[in-house]
Amino acid sequence: MIRKNGPLAFEIDAYTSSSVSTSINFWTQDRQTARLIFKLTKDGMPLPLAAVTGKLVLVMADGSRFIRDITVIDRVEGQAEYILSDKEVKHFGIVQAELNLYYTNDQSMSVHQFSFNISKSLIDQDIVPITEYYVDEFEALRAKINELYEESIQTIDDMRDNFEDLEKIETKQGAQSKADAALAAAKKYTDDHAETPAGVKDKVAAALEAAKEYVDPHLENKKIHVTESEKSNWNKGQLYRLTPNDGQVARLPNGTDIFSLPTGFYMGANLLNLPVENDSSFYYIEVLETSYVQNEINYKRIIATRSFDNMTWIGTFHAQGFRGWKRLITDGDAAVTWKTPSLSKGWKQYVSSDGFPHTLRYSKDASGVVEIIGSITGGVIGNDVEAFTLLEGFFPLQSFHFIGVASSLGTPGVPQYHRTYIGTDGRVCVQSCSNTVNSNEFITFGVRFKAK
Repeated sequence: MIRKNGPLAFEIDAYTSSSVSTSINFWTQDRQTARLIFKLTKDGMPLPLAAVTGKLVLVMADGSRFIRDITVIDRVEGQAEYILSDKEVKHFGIVQAELNLYYTNDQSMSVHQFSFNISKSLIDQDIVPITEYYVDEFEALRAKINELYEESIQTIDDMRDNFEDLEKIETKQGAQSKADAALAAAKKYTDDHAETPAGVKDKVAAALEAAKEYVDPHLENKKIHVTESEKSNWNKGQLYRLTPNDGQVARLPNGTDIFSLPTGFYMGANLLNLPVENDSSFYYIEVLETSYVQNEINYKRIIATRSFDNMTWIGTFHAQGFRGWKRLITDGDAAVTWKTPSLSKGWKQYVSSDGFPHTLRYSKDASGVVEIIGSITGGVIGNDVEAFTLLEGFFPLQSFHFIGVASSLGTPGVPQYHRTYIGTDGRVCVQSCSNTVNSNEFITFGVRFKAK
């Protein structure tokens, strides 16, 4: 769509001038193309427009007044727009406008007052607009009242037909004569009042009074009125409940086997078949059971979340039965705890000449990968001489050797290395060093391996 855009940037604070005169100019022939674009900021950042309704007040030069809903086009970046209607754009002259915001928590805010101009196109020189007033909510109310009026009149006519005195029941010809007279009277009444505001008000008042007389007895009627369509909707409704009627998850009895639970949401403690054996902690359980059966096994998924530490596991029943628990890895699992080993056989922590310590330490991540970093100095080198021993839980799957960097002191220009052994019992032994002059000046570790 082609638009004539009038951009407006407003900073929301209490220091903005009361009104801004813009250089925006539209023409009376700009039908469906005259668009105001609002960019709202607060403290230099975009003003979020979630849970908010915007109203634009337009006061035209001829006194016409319009209150319209704006359209939010980007709730995160605080951007909205309003396209002038065909009725509004024909009111030429200076337009005084104000943008207001209304939040769902009953807060409201006047964003800014501003003005712009609508110039009369040459083709519209002989057109004089009529003063108009339009409010979005009033139009909806008026439509509802008119609908209620028509319904009430029809209901009253039906009631009169059903309860008319027997004395008034006449021949077909007599009834037709009365109907013709009533139609003529109704037409005359409509013609007399259709063109005057007072007539419209009288119609609305009469309709409301008639509706009240019709509705009040129904309010006192305790018999429930149900249509066939409503009964059909109830019969087609889903009858399986995922939670109790209050929507809150009920606690399971202690000792409940979670493998036996049907589809639903649960919580409880001291449950059976949890991801951690003999765990009495509170767990939230989510079960998704399918209708698919293979090898007499119902396919099912179970999610178990331990309440006190947010750890979550997923388990499934497949054709082969329960497939075991798999724990979800989160950003919290990326954090590791470093341990500093006790050194033996004369080995000490190495500190470089600039005073920076190369602390020897090791850790294990959530995937079970052990990492050793840092440097040591001054100890005994030998095939079966351990420099330090890892704690249980950090032992490798199998014994292995690795090559690391050693000191080049005494052998300038020639890179030196060491060979180190790590056993399945956690012993770490520096077996040899290529620097035969200063073999234990420093030994550097930088190795990763999978723990048992």
